[in-house]
Order: sequence, then structure tokens, then C-alpha cells
Amino acid sequence: MNQSQLTKQAPMLVSMAALVIVIAGLKVAAPLIAQFLMALFIAVVSTPAIRWMEGKRIPRGAAIVLVLLAILLFVYLIVALVGDSVQSFSANKEAYAAKFEMQLTALTDWLVSIGVPAQGIEVAAILEKTDFMALVSRVIGGLGVIFGDFFVIFLSVVFILSEITSFPAKFAKAFSDSQDKMVHVNHVLGKIRHYLAIKTASSLLTGFLISILMLFIGVDYPFLWGMLAFLLNYIPNIGSIIAAIPALMLALVQLGPMAVLWVALSFFAVNNFVGNYLEPKFMGKMLGLSAFVVFMSLIFWGWIFGSVGMFLSVPLTMTIKIALETNEKTKWFAIMLGPED
Repeated sequence: MNQSQLTKQAPMLVSMAALVIVIAGLKVAAPLIAQFLMALFIAVVSTPAIRWMEGKRIPRGAAIVLVLLAILLFVYLIVALVGDSVQSFSANKEAYAAKFEMQLTALTDWLVSIGVPAQGIEVAAILEKTDFMALVSRVIGGLGVIFGDFFVIFLSVVFILSEITSFPAKFAKAFSDSQDKMVHVNHVLGKIRHYLAIKTASSLLTGFLISILMLFIGVDYPFLWGMLAFLLNYIPNIGSIIAAIPALMLALVQLGPMAVLWVALSFFAVNNFVGNYLEPKFMGKMLGLSAFVVFMSLIFWGWIFGSVGMFLSVPLTMTIKIALETNEKTKWFAIMLGPED
């Protein structure tokens, strides 16, 4: 390789090296950054409500206080409805798993008795490799981490919301061409707020409907499965499947095969209505991600930030995609992240 070729490739090599350094830094500082990301996420989701109240001539300070009170009320309701369920499920998960294994073994024996060649199926090995109970425990554990750090996160939200009005003035002082840059920043932030607000509203609706349906069917811990559906709805396609699996397993252990059918139909109907009708109607296809990118973002952000990264994997990737598609030089990469349509 001659000198001219090295000179041409130098910027790309430097960019790749810088990317590796940034990823390593994110991994090292993950505990601190995860708290900041959760606070920023809550603040961004809260901003439309504050602007709506300002449009109704409510002073900004009062609007922020009302939003903060609403956040505290929401957290209190979650703790009141889900707290005991989390502890009870964690205490009983081994018993549920053992009973589920017994039922699968009985199903295998029944299949063999009617002539289905299922003798070679090792139920215990399959369950060990697909330990969904451990996956649910990890997600629930991530929820515990979020609420364990809630005081720090809440204080960060308070400061972010109180400082957000001074950002344009600071931006104007920092950059000479601040007006043009601010238009670009506002465009990106507006699309991110639009995505997160709609996704949060649809996730809340999904969690509420799942909780009511699980309560009606009679599955234990209905509000826990609603909370799981709410959190995992931020992960398109994959999230709804992961959220349904523990509820299906528990329905089989607790109520039998007929209940499994009703639970499956409930999850399918809710996710199909919210994910395939409501979200595209209000969000549009332009904010989509391909299924492969969703899966890889779940692995990547989960590796860096743990359970918090799993919850925020798609919002973080969507933020990067939105930022990329607003620049003509990087728009091609945003298109590659999106779906085929």
C-alpha cells in the first residue's frame, strides 16, 4: 500500500478508532450514563405535556411542578401495584419452573402415546437453554435498578426541565451561526419528542390493556405482566413476544391449556391493534427500524448499559437514525437502518 492510499484511508481509520474509544468509554461509564439517559428520556417525554399546559396559559414553573407530581404519582402506582408481585414472583419462580417442566414432560409422554416420535426430546435440556424465567428475572431486576436509582434520576429530571428554557440562549452565545444550527437542532429534537411521546402513550395503553385482560382471565400478577408489556413495547416485534412468554407459561401452570389460548389471543389482539394500527397512524412509517437493526440494538445497548440499555435500545437507535436522516451526507445510513418499505 503506497503513501497516497494510506493518506486517503487515514480519516476513515481515525473515525473507526474514535468510535471504538467512544464505545469503550460508554461501557466504563455505563452506571452513570444509564441514570442520565433515563432522566433525559423522562424529561423528553414530559416536554410535550409542559408545552401543552403552557399553551393553556399555565406558567411554565407550575407546569413543570404538575408534571413532576404526575411522575411521582405514576411511580407510586407502579410500586403499589407491581412491588408485591415482583417479590412474590421472584420467590415462587422456581416452583413455577418445576411445575412447567412437569407439564411439558407429561405432554411429551402423551405425544409418544399417540404415536408422535417425541422420545428424543429432552425437556430439561430445552428449558435450560431457553431459560425464560431467568430472562424475566433480568428484566424485572432492571426495573428494580431503575427504581433503586429513582431519587438520583428524579433530581436529574428536575434540573433538566428547569434548565431547558436557557438552552437556546446558551446555544446562541456558543455558536456564531446559532440560528441555522438551532433550526437543525429543533428539527431533530422535535422528531425525537414526537417518536418518544407516541411510543410512550402506546406503551402505556398496551400495559393497561394487558393488565386488564390478565386480571379478567385470572392469571396471577396481572399488573406485573402489564408492566412488562409496557416496558418491552419500546422494543418492536421482539418485545411483544418476550412479554407474552412468561404470562403464557404461568397461565399453563396455573390455569391449563385453555387459559394459554386466551392469553395468547389477548397479547396478539392488543399488540396487533396498538402496534399495527395506532402507532403507524400517528407515527408514520418514516420512523421505523428494520427487524435486524432492532435485534442488534437490543444486544448492543443491553451489553453497554445492561437492563436500562435493553429498555432504551430502540429509542436510542431511533435518536441516532433521526439525527442521521436530517443530514444529507448521512441520510443513506439512516435509510439502511430503516425497514424495507
